[in-house]
Amino acid sequence: MSTATKGRGIALLVLCVTGALALWFSATAVVPSLIAAHGLSQDHAALLTNAVQVGFVAGTLSSAVLGLADRIDSRHFFAAATLTGTAANALLLVLDPAGFGIIVCRFVTGAAMAGVYPVGMKMATTWARPGGRSDMGLLVGTVVGAVVLGSGLPHLFNALGGVDWRHTVGGASVAAGLAALLIFAVPLGPNQRPSPPFDAGAALAGFRDPALRLANLGYLGHMWELYAMWAWLGVFLVASFGAAGLDDADTWARAISFLSIGVTGGFGCVVAGAMADRWGRTTVTIGAMIISGACCLIVGFLFGGPPWLVTVVVLIWGATVVADSAQFSTSIAELAPPDRIGTLLTIQTAAGFLLTMVTIQVMPLAVEWLTWRYAFAILAIGPALGILAMARLRHHPDAAKLAGGNR
Repeated sequence: MSTATKGRGIALLVLCVTGALALWFSATAVVPSLIAAHGLSQDHAALLTNAVQVGFVAGTLSSAVLGLADRIDSRHFFAAATLTGTAANALLLVLDPAGFGIIVCRFVTGAAMAGVYPVGMKMATTWARPGGRSDMGLLVGTVVGAVVLGSGLPHLFNALGGVDWRHTVGGASVAAGLAALLIFAVPLGPNQRPSPPFDAGAALAGFRDPALRLANLGYLGHMWELYAMWAWLGVFLVASFGAAGLDDADTWARAISFLSIGVTGGFGCVVAGAMADRWGRTTVTIGAMIISGACCLIVGFLFGGPPWLVTVVVLIWGATVVADSAQFSTSIAELAPPDRIGTLLTIQTAAGFLLTMVTIQVMPLAVEWLTWRYAFAILAIGPALGILAMARLRHHPDAAKLAGGNR
């Protein structure tokens, strides 16, 4: 297929992933409005976010065991999952925000995303050039950049304020519904493989094979840091800017959070993808984790300091904390059997998101016991272990498969 067809396919795929991912964060964006309008408790509000995480882990584990990402046409799977999530999200408009039904809908939405995020990455890999001219890192990085942009949108909504929560939820449902239809216009590339037979044990290959295991361990180190940073960055900035005496600290904190997570984070994914194709997967992931790990260690010492300096460090952190994400997934795609890429990408994301449920809950305890000065330092454990895993992968014989030989 032509370069123009490839470019159109990747552009449409990015639009579809961004539209579908609007479902994941639609409720998170309107939590402040729901608390104000319906008196939601903090525990109930937290469940709106946590239910999506739990649902995603349940969905990805089920998909991986059944091999759905490889056995079902990617476009059909993406469309069915997105329409399921759209229906569950739309129900938020008619259900009691303080009731249990809304929690169930958020769980279903999270489970449906198992057919969007890993499947979108798999679709991108079908267009990768072979050999030393591989651009798989850039392609997967572009898709993950779309996911990251969606992750930052709640902070933008909060910064803008004044938007009726029903408009946000309804808009997300419309965007996702359009994505479910548009996905059928996305062509699959020449690397698409025939559906393999069912194999319940295929998902375990990601931890049985030494090279795949090291790539997954690197990803787990990355995920130890990523979502805890995303979840608590805004809270940290509000407290830090307030301590520094900055006027309208809340608004500034939300805006900087969006820039760090959604803008510089998305930019970092794309740039790191291009760099990894040229310089190597392990080189870029190790470099990114060195910088993000350093940010974990120093940002707390800037608490209450000059807002401009805190902002600079946070923007660097936002770019590097997620820059390596797509490269762990790309490594799996390059090391895995071609007909099991979707399954192994799915089990990787399942394991990573399962870990985030731990670290997100650890952070408030760390703030209470260690204060903001040292709380983020515990996240540096993840990058440190991730660097070790990727350094070992760099010297493994199978690393020759990465980035056309660029380890």
